[in-house]
Amino acid sequence: MTDSGQTTSHSFSFPKREKLTGKKDIEELFKNGSSFYLHPLLLKYQREKDPAVIYHRALFTVSKKNFKRAVKRNLLKRRMREAYRLHKSIIYQSPAGAFYHLAFVYLDKSPLPYGEIEDKLKKLLIRLESQHSKISGEPRDQSN
Repeated sequence: MTDSGQTTSHSFSFPKREKLTGKKDIEELFKNGSSFYLHPLLLKYQREKDPAVIYHRALFTVSKKNFKRAVKRNLLKRRMREAYRLHKSIIYQSPAGAFYHLAFVYLDKSPLPYGEIEDKLKKLLIRLESQHSKISGEPRDQSN
């Protein structure tokens, strides 16, 4: 944490302010957002409209139609949140100053192990970061 109470890009926390919760924001994201798909995850994203916001906000969802039991849905959401928490620094590497609303949607009909979910989520974040770098016109760091 910095002196102002903001987390740094190297922080492995997932505080409440980084969770996408507003109904209007979520509806806007699913209605007008762009997306990437990498089995089993769909990433919907939209640029943050408020210039004062200095962090990405994320949401994780699993279909009730595919997983009737809340226990399974919650397990998959926990796996996605943990993978995001560990790898969100990928999208904080660009100093361009644009932040996003993100929605990770689990689309498979069977639960996959954490390792697979983590790998796919990490690839989605890398793709989002490279897309962001193209838009902002900055060269992307190829150290990974």
